[in-house]
Amino acid sequence: MPALQFPPELLLRAQGGGLGIKVAIFDVDGVLTDGSLYIDEHGERLKAFHVLDGHGLKLLAQGGIQPVIVSGRDSPALRRRVADLGLQRAYYGVADKLLVADQLCLELGIGFAELAAIGDDWPDLPLLERAGFACAPPGAHAEARALAHHVTTARGGAGAAREFCDLLLMACGRYAALLEGQRRTLDAR
Repeated sequence: MPALQFPPELLLRAQGGGLGIKVAIFDVDGVLTDGSLYIDEHGERLKAFHVLDGHGLKLLAQGGIQPVIVSGRDSPALRRRVADLGLQRAYYGVADKLLVADQLCLELGIGFAELAAIGDDWPDLPLLERAGFACAPPGAHAEARALAHHVTTARGGAGAAREFCDLLLMACGRYAALLEGQRRTLDAR
């Protein structure tokens, strides 16, 4: 039995209206990072990412939900992190996140009910409003928190994305099997 628990009504909501969540869109600054920007005379060269969030993205993909990065900014550090995690889809320097989501849904043959999103500021609002399941970290702007079906207990850049991943995996019934698989792997050593 997993130690992690979420309220049943939240798990039901995170199932995407009965269709099942197929894609989860992640904002970067304020979600995968704490929102701080480190800019020197050469531009933005550093970002701090949390290892729990990265592992959550990998688990989400293993669980059959495709993680997608949609960021309003672009940086070598972000591109490196995406590559290190082996993520298949990432969009950088995006001004209109809803347009990217529309195109993604068309390409994959899914509707917004099958899409989950986590974001923290005004550029994320149209996506959070339409997603089958919307999430925001506690440090998000008030308007993003108001649209979220769930506000994480963990802060952006400090486990918020992992909490979102774990919630989606629990809602689709894949969390326990992934956890058990990890425990077997550890026991086999």
